[in-house]
Amino acid sequence: MKFYLISDNIDTQMGMRMAGIEGTVVHTVEEVTAALDSAAADEEIAVVLMTEKLVKLCRDKVYKIKLSQRRPLIVEIPDRHGSSGAIEAISKYVEEAIGIKL
Repeated sequence: MKFYLISDNIDTQMGMRMAGIEGTVVHTVEEVTAALDSAAADEEIAVVLMTEKLVKLCRDKVYKIKLSQRRPLIVEIPDRHGSSGAIEAISKYVEEAIGIKL
């Protein structure tokens, strides 16, 4: 089973390639959809890494695959310019749950 990257920038692709993960760089909704369909059709690809910008661009398509197919697992990764906001979400949850601001 392999990992596959769908990225919106070459820097992320090059970094993942150094780790042995192949991928593609796309920018439009049509390109993202085609890359996802291709990855889902490839029996060897178990995990698709996608930059957060592309997940936002095609959120409905990504969640349709996540909810209706067992494979591939789609993992949203931060790109070089941002983060997914996980730290902020956890901090807010802790603050709401126990009243302590981190």
